[in-house]
Amino acid sequence: MNASVRVVATLGVVAACAAINTALAAGAAEPTPNPRLPTFEQVRAAHRPSDIPLLDRHGEAIHWLRADDRVRRGAWVALSDTSPALREAVLLSEDRRFWAHGGVDWRSLAASAWANAWNTRTRGASTVTMQLAGLLDAGLARPRGGRDLPTKVAQIVRARELEARWSKTQILEAYLNAVPLRGELVGIGAASHQLFGKHPSGLDALEAAVLAVLVRSPNAAGDAVARRACEVLRQQPAVMPPSPHDACAAVATVAAQALARRPGPMLGEALAPHLARLMWREVASAAGSAAGSSAPIAGASGGPSPIPLSLPSTLDARVQRLAREALRRQLAELRGRGVDDGAVVVIDNASGEVLAWVGSAGAGSLAAEVDAVLARRQPGSTIKPFVYALALERRLVTAASRIDDAPLQLATGSAGLYAPRNYDHAWRGEISVREALAGSVNVPAVRVAAMLGPEALFDRLQASGLRLAHDAGHHGHALALGSADVTLLDLANAYRMLARGGLWSPARWRLGASTTAAANAGTPPPRRVFSAEAVWLVSHILADATARAASFGLDSPLVTRGHAAVKTGTSKDMRDNWCIGSTERHTVGVWVGNASGRPMQAVSGVSGAAPVWREVVMALGPSRAPAVPAGLVAAGGEWFIAGTEPAPASHAHTANAGARAFTNATFVEGGRAGTFGIESPREGTVFAIDPEIPLAAQRVVLRGAHGQWWLNGRLVGTGTQLEWLPRPGRHVLERRDGAASDRVVFEVRALPTRAARSTSAPTAPRATPRPG
Repeated sequence: MNASVRVVATLGVVAACAAINTALAAGAAEPTPNPRLPTFEQVRAAHRPSDIPLLDRHGEAIHWLRADDRVRRGAWVALSDTSPALREAVLLSEDRRFWAHGGVDWRSLAASAWANAWNTRTRGASTVTMQLAGLLDAGLARPRGGRDLPTKVAQIVRARELEARWSKTQILEAYLNAVPLRGELVGIGAASHQLFGKHPSGLDALEAAVLAVLVRSPNAAGDAVARRACEVLRQQPAVMPPSPHDACAAVATVAAQALARRPGPMLGEALAPHLARLMWREVASAAGSAAGSSAPIAGASGGPSPIPLSLPSTLDARVQRLAREALRRQLAELRGRGVDDGAVVVIDNASGEVLAWVGSAGAGSLAAEVDAVLARRQPGSTIKPFVYALALERRLVTAASRIDDAPLQLATGSAGLYAPRNYDHAWRGEISVREALAGSVNVPAVRVAAMLGPEALFDRLQASGLRLAHDAGHHGHALALGSADVTLLDLANAYRMLARGGLWSPARWRLGASTTAAANAGTPPPRRVFSAEAVWLVSHILADATARAASFGLDSPLVTRGHAAVKTGTSKDMRDNWCIGSTERHTVGVWVGNASGRPMQAVSGVSGAAPVWREVVMALGPSRAPAVPAGLVAAGGEWFIAGTEPAPASHAHTANAGARAFTNATFVEGGRAGTFGIESPREGTVFAIDPEIPLAAQRVVLRGAHGQWWLNGRLVGTGTQLEWLPRPGRHVLERRDGAASDRVVFEVRALPTRAARSTSAPTAPRATPRPG
C-alpha cells in the first residue's frame, strides 16, 4: 500500500473514531444492556486455574495438581493482592490514561492511526478495557494479521459497555487475571509464580517491569525484554536509582533469570501427590472424561468448564506432614540396606476417613509415580490375626490353646508337600496361641489355618475387604502366611475393622456432602465380619508386650505408652515389610520396600516399618484399651469366649494350657492343663484329623502318671503312656490310681476332604513368606 492510500485509509479510521466518540458523547449511542456481556462476578466465578489445590479437612491447601495442560493459569488474584509496582508498571506500559478515559483513549487511537499511516512499524492503541473486551469475546480477539475496521469498531463498543457496567478496579483486576503472558502462562498469578517464584503481591519494581512488558511482547527475546523493561523503569523516577545504567543492568539480570526458569509446580506444599492424582482421576471419570487424563474437562454443552476449584479431602495436614517426615527419616536410616521407598496411611477408626496418605517417599522417578498405598504386594505375617480370629470365632482354639511348633508337611495335591518354616529356622515345641500370634511364629499359624481350610480363610479375608486375586486353591496353605497380594489401604482398613469390634466399612478420602450424617442415612450400615469376642481376643494378644517379648524383646518399636494392637510382616526374599496397628482412635499402616520389587538387605518389619509406625502412633495421642465384650470370661489368667473356658478341676492345681502335635496330624489343644496325673491330652484339647493322612499315622498319645486309663468308661490300658487310634467326637479320659483319679474332656474333629474344600487341585504355593 503506497503512502497516499495509507493516508486516505487512516483518515477514514480517524473520521470513524471521531464520529463514534461524538455520538457516544451526545448520548445517541449510549450502550444499552447487552445480554452477551458477562458481569464481573460471572467472569470471576468462571475462572478456573490450571492447577487446583488438594485441600485438607480444614480447608488448607496441601498440594497443587495440574489439571489443564493447555495453559498455565493461577488462582484468581484480587487487585488488592497485587503489588502496587505491578499495577503501575502495567498501566505505564499498556494504558497510561486508564483511570481517565471511558474505555477508549481517543487521543492515543488517533495518534496510532496516524503513525501507522506513515511508518512501517505499527503502534497499538488498545486500552486495557479494549484488550479485556477481546479476551472475554473470542470474536473480538486479535487475529494474527490484526483486526479489520468492523472488528475494531465492535471492540470499541464492547469496551464502552464494560466501562458502563463495570468499575475501573474490576476491569483492571479481570484484565490482570486473563491477559496472556509468556508461553503457556495466562494471568499474573501463574506468571508471577513461574517466572519469579512468588505471589503477585510480592513483586518489586524490577520484576513488575519485566512482567509488564511481557504483556505486549510475550515471546520476545531476553535482551528485548530487558530493554523495554528499562524503558518502563525510566518512567518511574521514584524507583530509579541515581544511576539509570545500574537500574537497566539490574533489570536485565532479573529478566534473564526469570526467562531461564524451568516450569514447575505452583507455589505451595506438595504433601500428597498420589491422593491428588487419584482424586483428579475420580473427578475426570465422573465427568465422562478418560480416567487418568490431565486434560481439561469440557462441558457437555460448551458452557463453563466443570473443573472444580479444589479437591476437598479428609486428610489432616498435620498428620500428613508427620507421617511423611517420619517415613523420610527412617528411609534415610535404611538407605545403606537397599531400601529406597515406603508408604504410610492413617485412618480414623470411627469414620473411616483417611487422615494421611503418603504414597511414596522415595527419590527415584519410579517411586514418585507408584502409589504404594494402592500397590498390591505380599503382606507376610500381617495376615495371621485374621487366621486366629476365625479359629477363635469357630471355637477351634482359645488364646490358651497350645500348638506344636515342630516340622510340618501338608499335602498340596499334585504339587507335592508344603513345608512351612519359621523366620529364625528354630522350633519352639509347644507354645500357646497367645505366644504364637504375638511372636509371629509361622508353623502354628499354618496348623490353625489347616483346621479352617483355605476356602474358609479366603472367604473371610475377602469379607475383610482385602480383595484377593485368584482363589483359595491357587494359594493353598500358604495363604495363612500372606501369599496373596493386598494393598496397604485395604490391609490397614481391615485392621481398622478389628479395632471396631469386627465391623467393616470402606475407607473414605473425599470430603463433602457425602460425609454428612444425612447423606449417609441411606448408605448400608457397617457389616460384621468377625464376632466382637474373637477380634477383642486378637487385639488383646497383639497389644501384649509380654507375650511377644520372646520374639521381639520388651523394648522394641512395637511398644507404646498407651494401648496399641500391632502386627509386623515381611514377605519372601525381604521384598516388603509391614507394620499395621490400631490405637483407640486410629489405625496406622506402614510399608517399607522398593517400588521396583528389589529385595532389601536384612530388614524386617520390626526394623524397617515399625519405627515409622511407632513415631506416628506416639504423636497421635493417648490411647485406652477397648472394653471387654460381654461374651468373654476370665479364667486362670486368660480370657475365653464363654463356653470355651476350662471346666472346673476336681483337684486343686495350677492352671496351665497345653498342646501337642503328633506325627503328621494337625492338632490344637484348648483349655487349661494341670500338674496332676494326666499330662496329655489336656482339658479342652481339640484334635484335628487330616483325611489325607492314614489314620494309623495320627495316633494320639495318652500320657501321665502311672495308673489305669479309662476312655468313655472303658478300660484301654495301664501304664504311663498309651497310643490311641482317634475317632471323631467328644471323649472323657480318666486316670485311676487307687482312691485317686484324674479326669479331662477332649474332642476329636475331622477336617474336610480336599475334594470337599476345592473342586480343583491347588497349584504349588509360593515360597513361605517370612514373618515380621
